[in-house]
Amino acid sequence: MVKNALLCKPGGEDVIEEYKAEKSLTHRTRRKLVNLLASHMTESHGRMPSRKHKEKYALGIITLFPSLKDPFSPKGYLNDQQLNQDFLLLFGAETASKMLEKWDTTFRSKVINEAKHLTQSIELSQLLKAAEKLTETDDTTGRKRTKISPSDAVDKMLHFHKSCCSLDEHLRRRDGRQPYILTVGRTRNRIDTFYIVVDKQLIPCQSTSSLGAFDELFKSHYVFNLSYDEYLGQVFTFVQTTVYNIDVATTNESPRVREFRAKVFN
Repeated sequence: MVKNALLCKPGGEDVIEEYKAEKSLTHRTRRKLVNLLASHMTESHGRMPSRKHKEKYALGIITLFPSLKDPFSPKGYLNDQQLNQDFLLLFGAETASKMLEKWDTTFRSKVINEAKHLTQSIELSQLLKAAEKLTETDDTTGRKRTKISPSDAVDKMLHFHKSCCSLDEHLRRRDGRQPYILTVGRTRNRIDTFYIVVDKQLIPCQSTSSLGAFDELFKSHYVFNLSYDEYLGQVFTFVQTTVYNIDVATTNESPRVREFRAKVFN
């Protein structure tokens, strides 16, 4: 299946020939391979392929290109980077990297500046001070665009858990299937580990930064086919269309999201 998919795409035969010659693929060719197969998969199975389809393509890749097999994974392709890999298969490498590549240079200062023009409160002031010092709360400024308080928005997106306490106890107390970030450490200023929590399941983040954890949180909605939290919808829609450029023409955006995007780019 994978071989036929590559042969019907421009550049796919070059990927196969490179592997035959080198018994491996360069980083650039691997990205081409993923982009070609992601395109084929969405054309064949829609924008949100099932996990069964994604695993079939993953198995096809390591069957056709054995040197790409992960020796530390029971199946050869499932590991702690699976969430990012699944998103990459859906949208390609260029889209998958947009948040980490563009947030600090293109969006961060403009989001902070926009938040300064909102109705000020003690909570918002604290978030802004943190955002100007760290990337820890970059995304929380966007949360002010919902109709709930900043503290409630934070509670829906981010939780801190002391490393000395039981994670199982935390999971038992939480209800709902909406994904959120769980940070674990001795104090809020010394985070050791980031997790994405989905339906009481812990997924260790590949990233060790708050921005990277938010990147994985956003991607989890697509990988697990989940809708956005109703109170955080404008935040995630802004990130989806403006940062990742996903389904811009077909997504129903609020006027405030479109207005904010215009401010960011003008």
